[in-house]
Amino acid sequence: MLGWHFSLENRRLAYSDDREIVPGETLSVQGEPALCRHGLHASRSILDALQYAPGSHVWRVEVWGDLEWGDDKFCGLHRKALWGFDAASILERFARLCALDVARLWNPPDLVVKFLRSGDPELRQDAFRLASRAYWETKGEAYARAARAANAAINAARAAADADRANAATNAATNAALHAAHAAANPALHAARAANAAIREKQRRRLTSMICATSRKSQTQKEKR
Repeated sequence: MLGWHFSLENRRLAYSDDREIVPGETLSVQGEPALCRHGLHASRSILDALQYAPGSHVWRVEVWGDLEWGDDKFCGLHRKALWGFDAASILERFARLCALDVARLWNPPDLVVKFLRSGDPELRQDAFRLASRAYWETKGEAYARAARAANAAINAARAAADADRANAATNAATNAALHAAHAAANPALHAARAANAAIREKQRRRLTSMICATSRKSQTQKEKR
């Protein structure tokens, strides 16, 4: 079964396993698969996989062997990584796009919208301050919807900040990648939950398209070398 999986930036299995994930190679475990306890996991939806991400390295995988299914993930005895790459920058952009999806619900300041559209690091702090103020000051019948939307923008600002730190923290790349992935995941999930199933499907298609397009571009570049 094909699925999506996120790993640490160092491309190694977590939970003290520490085996390296290598494209084209199969990793296996012994025993009976049990969701969240034992086995090699993946999700059919990339959004589902994202909420479990320990880091920003995304993988397209194939899983088989006594599959056990859950609502948003599955696991088996064997998992092969077909391809993968560090998607920190894509996750940061995806987070901003998700925040923009719900911007109409709270009429954000122009500077916040400019930051969400551009990702300009020079606008980050002011955008964060204005979005935070809107979060606390919003009142009225639309408070709940507006608060969720403002929170998505706040988290998008945090995502950009964490992604930027990931680029600078060369001596702590693994931890930085972990924080970047989780920070980027939060606004995506906030936006998805604040919207209906159709919007969530749009987000799933968007992130899948962004990831696959980058993979195809990388493969084309390798073939030209």
